[in-house]
Amino acid sequence: MTPYQDWTPADAADWIAVPQADDDKYSRGVLGVVTGSDQYPGAAVLGVEAALHTGVGMLRYLGPSRASDFVLHRRPESVTSAGRVQAWLLGSGIDPSTADGLTRSRFAEATASGLPLVLDAGALAVRAEATGPMVVTPHFRELSKASGMDLHAVRDDPATAAARTADEWGATVLLKGHRTYVAAPGGVRLVASSAPAWLATAGAGDALGGILGALVATHHDEIAADESALARLAATASVVHGLAASRASGGGPLTVLGLVDALPATIAELLRR
Repeated sequence: MTPYQDWTPADAADWIAVPQADDDKYSRGVLGVVTGSDQYPGAAVLGVEAALHTGVGMLRYLGPSRASDFVLHRRPESVTSAGRVQAWLLGSGIDPSTADGLTRSRFAEATASGLPLVLDAGALAVRAEATGPMVVTPHFRELSKASGMDLHAVRDDPATAAARTADEWGATVLLKGHRTYVAAPGGVRLVASSAPAWLATAGAGDALGGILGALVATHHDEIAADESALARLAATASVVHGLAASRASGGGPLTVLGLVDALPATIAELLRR
């Protein structure tokens, strides 16, 4: 198996898009988001918060109405009408067995668009319909269920599980854990290990999806030129996520909104390096 390369904060810093004087909200990237549900509206809020704190020109939230109300209450700059996007974040906080008609329709629109996709949780099942480059972001149990691999095999050897899945699915795989393994089909293998143990908390994956969605939207041109950029962006998202968690934790417990609040300062510190 191709060996995994450690992805460091210095590596991550090279994959942060810094806006220039002539940029506008469109050139900085527009992220379409279909996350959350009536059961789990908080997943939408956390992902949107994380994406906006990571830096993106515009965010279109196109999920269920109850979640949309929560998102707009928290982030009124979010746009809730359909329109131009450059990447999609799908699936956080969605149970595919109970997804409503609007959610299913948005998933179909996104997978048919040919645009880069970040598929989390409830969107893993639509990977076969994707027409553009994609990165999937399962944790151990989600990967076991979606791939048919034994859970203990995934937990005991996540590096092999991520690489095998990437090759079988033809997708970049970000396998979440204390050490996060990122594998591109037939190629790039990266591992990020900046996360504190305190990050094992509900909602952390929703925030990671938002961070990654923002990075993918701001680097859509690079992905169009080279799909392996998705792996480097996924590893960068994991590094940023972990460093923000450490900043929010200070050695103790943290909340996911605390992690989100720490993102701008974390990114600023990365860029100063």
